[in-house]
Amino acid sequence: MFQFFSRVRTYVESELNAALDKAEDPVKMLDQFMRDMGLDIRDAETAVAKQLANEKILKKKYDDASSMVAKRQKQAEEAVEAGNEDLARRALEDKQNHVVQMNSMKEAYERAAKDSTVLREKLGEMKREYEEMQIKKDSLKARAESAKTRTKMNRTMSSVDSGESLQGFNRMEEKVMHLEAEAETSEDLRAGSRSLDDEFDSLKKGSAVDDELAAIKKQFGKE
Repeated sequence: MFQFFSRVRTYVESELNAALDKAEDPVKMLDQFMRDMGLDIRDAETAVAKQLANEKILKKKYDDASSMVAKRQKQAEEAVEAGNEDLARRALEDKQNHVVQMNSMKEAYERAAKDSTVLREKLGEMKREYEEMQIKKDSLKARAESAKTRTKMNRTMSSVDSGESLQGFNRMEEKVMHLEAEAETSEDLRAGSRSLDDEFDSLKKGSAVDDELAAIKKQFGKE
């Protein structure tokens, strides 16, 4: 498992390139890769936890055997002091059995402790690599989303430039210009078709203004 994870960066990059070649969604593929890596880390955490538990069990067995060695040694000394050599001998014989067990447990415990240290270091490397890949994934996702947005905008603009929307807009502009031309023409026609009465009314309006102007000039002696 650890060897597999150590090669995960190369695996992710190669698979991502393959996904792009097959026109697969790179964002979805990146998310899947990260989920797989997360599962690998959880499996590794479980393995480390089991190893640590085994280390603790071996440590306890080693400590128990060491305690029995010390206990039988003390009991043998007490038996000798009490003059009971047979009891002292039996205590020493049982002590030897516990010495064998103690040495065996010590060796197993030290090996387990060393393995635990290596596994913890490997797990730390996995997590650091996962964090690096997470940062890289976020960057790649942002780039992918930006590229998709640009592509969509370019396609939209291309459609507007050559599509029916622009043609329709041009038609409406021509129609407005035509309406404006009709309005100007109708005003010219109206001005050219004024009746005689309209002209006299206009003359009368002009005369009234002239009369008011003459009165003001007379008031100020400006005649």
